[in-house]
Amino acid sequence: MSMTFPRARKGRPGYDIDEVEDFLEDARRAYTAENPEVSIVTADSIRTTAFSMRKGGYSTTHVDAALERLEDAFAARERERQIAREGDEAWYAQARGTAQEILDRVVRPTGKRFQRVTFLTIGYSVKDVDAFADRIAGYFQSGAALTPDDIRTVAFRAQRGGYREAQVDYLLDTVTRVMLAVR
Repeated sequence: MSMTFPRARKGRPGYDIDEVEDFLEDARRAYTAENPEVSIVTADSIRTTAFSMRKGGYSTTHVDAALERLEDAFAARERERQIAREGDEAWYAQARGTAQEILDRVVRPTGKRFQRVTFLTIGYSVKDVDAFADRIAGYFQSGAALTPDDIRTVAFRAQRGGYREAQVDYLLDTVTRVMLAVR
């Protein structure tokens, strides 16, 4: 088997080679498929793909970078196909509507932008998330600098009684989807 990516450093785990190779083969087939409607690989599924960790596996840094490029390529292709079906106006109207929903969420009062978990449960740091939400608001309100990579790589500290992680993660995925939609 040829190695698509470098291996993780000695003594460090990496992504399971067979899982990565199988996923890439599925992605290749999906990208070149005549009928993309039946494909199980999409920009969204690429964003949420996870691999098992194994000693001697692929370098996570290299695979993650490739997945980001692959997500960008699938998003562009999906956008082109959707525009061909619905037209530019409908496509951008949908993206604007989703962007407005995001903006409505991120401009809520500080500390109240997402549901909180109980004090006994760990969530995302309210301070960290609110600060990043302000950056998202700046992007949508005034075009402040923010990239899909900024969204993909943001990390929040843990906090008891913090924001519910699933809600924050969903919003981040939606922001990425909108950003890729209007590139």
